[in-house]
Amino acid sequence: MSRTEKEKSGITQLGGSTVYPSDYAPQVLETFVNKHRENDYFVKFNCPEFTSLCPITGQPDFAEIYISYVPDEKMVESKSLKLYLFSFRNHGDFHEDCVNIIMKDLIKLMEPKYIEVWGKFTPRGGISIDPYCNYGKSGTVWERVAFERLTRHDMYPERVDNR
Repeated sequence: MSRTEKEKSGITQLGGSTVYPSDYAPQVLETFVNKHRENDYFVKFNCPEFTSLCPITGQPDFAEIYISYVPDEKMVESKSLKLYLFSFRNHGDFHEDCVNIIMKDLIKLMEPKYIEVWGKFTPRGGISIDPYCNYGKSGTVWERVAFERLTRHDMYPERVDNR
């Protein structure tokens, strides 16, 4: 098997026609091998068009979702992540639940050294909600990093004037 074939192994979303899930679909997530395990580095995804539904009213909620992680052996394939995040479009959950579900699904998928998910939801009823969650692999330096980032993540809050 050539290197290209090995790299494509297990990745089914790239190429061909795209099938968009109609509801929450963690099964669309796919991984590939991290070729630089000897390095600790961040991978950051920005999803400026995330949508979900309010579980009470059924009204749409809009957000920017930021996902940053330090990979271990596996990395998430970006098209599968796009399809996964799109799958929340008809899914009803509170903002805080959405970011925690995303983080937990990605932990289960990749077992990263570190991950954080931050949702910046547009206001409804005059208030915006920006839930943040993170995780560091137990027994590693990343467990301590997670605690430090959680306790200091909003020490210098941004000025929110564009929502």
